[in-house]
Amino acid sequence: MSVPCPSPARPRSFFFLILVTTLVWAPPTRAEMAIALNSGDDSISLIDTQTYQEVARTPIGKEPHHLMATPDDRYLIVANAAGNELVFLDPVSGNIQRRIAHISDPYQIGFSPDQKWFVANSLRLDRVDIYHAADFSLAKRIPLPKTPSHLAFNSDSSLVFITLQESDEVAAIDLATQTVKWKLPVGRQPAGIWMTPDERYLLVAMTGADYLEVVDWRAVKSVKKITTGKGAHNFLALGDGRRVLLSNRMADSISIIDQNTLSVLETFAVPGGPDDMELRRDGRELWVSSRWTKKVTVLDMQTKKITHSISVGRSPHGIYFHTHAARR
Repeated sequence: MSVPCPSPARPRSFFFLILVTTLVWAPPTRAEMAIALNSGDDSISLIDTQTYQEVARTPIGKEPHHLMATPDDRYLIVANAAGNELVFLDPVSGNIQRRIAHISDPYQIGFSPDQKWFVANSLRLDRVDIYHAADFSLAKRIPLPKTPSHLAFNSDSSLVFITLQESDEVAAIDLATQTVKWKLPVGRQPAGIWMTPDERYLLVAMTGADYLEVVDWRAVKSVKKITTGKGAHNFLALGDGRRVLLSNRMADSISIIDQNTLSVLETFAVPGGPDDMELRRDGRELWVSSRWTKKVTVLDMQTKKITHSISVGRSPHGIYFHTHAARR
């Protein structure tokens, strides 16, 4: 009876070769893209967040201005205002997943915190459209002249607050009845609007002036003005529950606001008409769409110095990446 011979021992070099081959052929890590909306070019720029290079510029639809993630973070929604559609992107790669083509003039958009409603400000049509968030079917159209711009919700989803940029007002819409509850005169060309974490106040940025207005929304009155810089425009949380950033588009600066003391902590220079912003999860790096110069500007938040200036399309507006800081 024959007995099979044992296999000879394999040399160490064989196992080393297997290890090297595995490393060489391992699938590459998928790069995260920063997504910048070029509202003047009807395109998006995809920027590798590790190399700071624009790797693609893709047609997206007419006048993409604002964007936001879905509540489950599965998609990033781009609102094409003149294209009358929403475009759903993969939030990491920026690849287009699907489109909804019946959303009329979506300029600024938002989901109510209870995820029942999806609200779209139709800036050029002077109205606010309320949709059922589950299927994006239209629930109500509310005329609100003139030029409804930005929006904010209270936490119980009973109200949505709208800035009316050309009538110099803030309006509150009751979401249960889908009617205008009140309107309040404010300063010139209100744009960005922000609810403080304690929900005592709304902060309203005056793009036609150099300050933000503090509104007691329960009493329906303005209680304070905070001077920041010309063209005070839009907000982004610093992620610590206390401070919020405000872009001053005409002053080429960004201010840090303390939401407890309602005061300016610091203002630093950012060129090119800073507009929308995105912040790294660790808070160390701020990305800004520089509206007038076709750039995305990246700053070190410790030194407030520019580290990268990335060329993109015309009139960059909304900007996003998946690994952002907390929104409060």
